[in-house]
Amino acid sequence: MAQGNAESGEGTVGKALAVLDAVAAFGRPVRFGELLSESPYPKATLYRLVQVLTKQSMLVYDSDRQTYAPGLRLVRLAHAAWQSASLAPVARPYLDALSAEVGETVHLAQLDGGQVLYVDKINARNPLQMYSQAGKVGPVYCTGVGKAMIAHLPEAQLEPILQQQSFHPFTDTTLSDRAALCAELEAIRDRGHAYDREEHEPGIICVAVPILTRAGRVLGAVSVTSSTERTSLAGLDAHLPRIHAAVSSIAGEAQDWRFPDAAE
Repeated sequence: MAQGNAESGEGTVGKALAVLDAVAAFGRPVRFGELLSESPYPKATLYRLVQVLTKQSMLVYDSDRQTYAPGLRLVRLAHAAWQSASLAPVARPYLDALSAEVGETVHLAQLDGGQVLYVDKINARNPLQMYSQAGKVGPVYCTGVGKAMIAHLPEAQLEPILQQQSFHPFTDTTLSDRAALCAELEAIRDRGHAYDREEHEPGIICVAVPILTRAGRVLGAVSVTSSTERTSLAGLDAHLPRIHAAVSSIAGEAQDWRFPDAAE
């Protein structure tokens, strides 16, 4: 009985969401066989989930190419989430102004479990090739925005995030273990901002500032990102007054939008 309830309740929902994640991860239309090769589910289970998702317009099937791709219903849901759950609508005017002032790429990020979700990105006048794009997720332990956010989390929220980090060495400067990250988080709390010292991508550096409510709740983070060919961390530090001004404005509006209670 319990197994049946799980299959028809949260278990099925979780599996369906995992299938959507898997399709999206390909970054292109995908054949069923490709999906099956990456799936933990038996063929019959996966086929049933794919059919249900297609009927619900969460996936779209191209009969000519025999491929599946995220459906337009997901686009509508994503747009609604962007409008009502992300900081992007509140932050966009300040991000535009900040990018225009500093002439570099500006990121807005929020925490997504143990990862960073890039919510918005304003490209520099001369854009750089880099991993981050709006809608992508990245590691917390080796990104400026990630470290800026988790440095200000209460211990009860920080601990499970630390346990999820892989500490994969993306570059020679990637923080290699939990002790190194915790020491860095302490330094971030002291100085009020975080750096990416080419920790995720060679040649890419940034300075990041957390967005906090008046009570210190973490809402997100803003970063100014450049390359070692253009500038240095000291050069990015020169933008900190402008970043702090933008973050303060975003936090003020977000406070009234998401946490109107004065106690916050």
